[in-house]
Amino acid sequence: MQVPYAKKWAKETQELRKIAVGCGLEEEFKWGKPCFTLAGKNVAIVIPLKESCAFSFFKGALLKDTKGMLERAGEHTQAGRWIKFTSVAEIADAERALERYLREAMELEKAGKKVPLKKPEEHAVPEELQALLGSDRELKAAFAALTPGRRRSYLLHITGAKQAATRAARAERCVPMILSGRGYNEMPR
Repeated sequence: MQVPYAKKWAKETQELRKIAVGCGLEEEFKWGKPCFTLAGKNVAIVIPLKESCAFSFFKGALLKDTKGMLERAGEHTQAGRWIKFTSVAEIADAERALERYLREAMELEKAGKKVPLKKPEEHAVPEELQALLGSDRELKAAFAALTPGRRRSYLLHITGAKQAATRAARAERCVPMILSGRGYNEMPR
């Protein structure tokens, strides 16, 4: 599988790989990307993007970010944090900090630390979806049977709309997907 932008960031990816392996992590390829593990547990991954190459920590939310380098990958990201690079020179400048983050991430993994994640029940169910669930027992049962991550995907999608009419339309469009048992971002089975 060809990863978009992989060639564009090949030199940066290679430098990040050297740093991670140099810290004692094992390299595997997961999701078509170089992933670095400790005793089979994911610690970090290199993600080539359109405008940058990101070095992402799976449990980055637990890292002490004294340098202020770590960023959330997205508004709703709970555990992961990343640092984006646009040149080999930037990586060289950050090498010592990356090594510190990696060593800390490895210690967190050895200690079995977990990022406390917000549960789907802690996300407010938008009233537009509540109305549909309240009027359709089959839909309510199907929504309750979804995995927590799938329920969360619908809650985030629907509440992402600012206007009530848009939230209602989104909720309505989600009904067939909920009934099919898949999450909002999943392809049809």
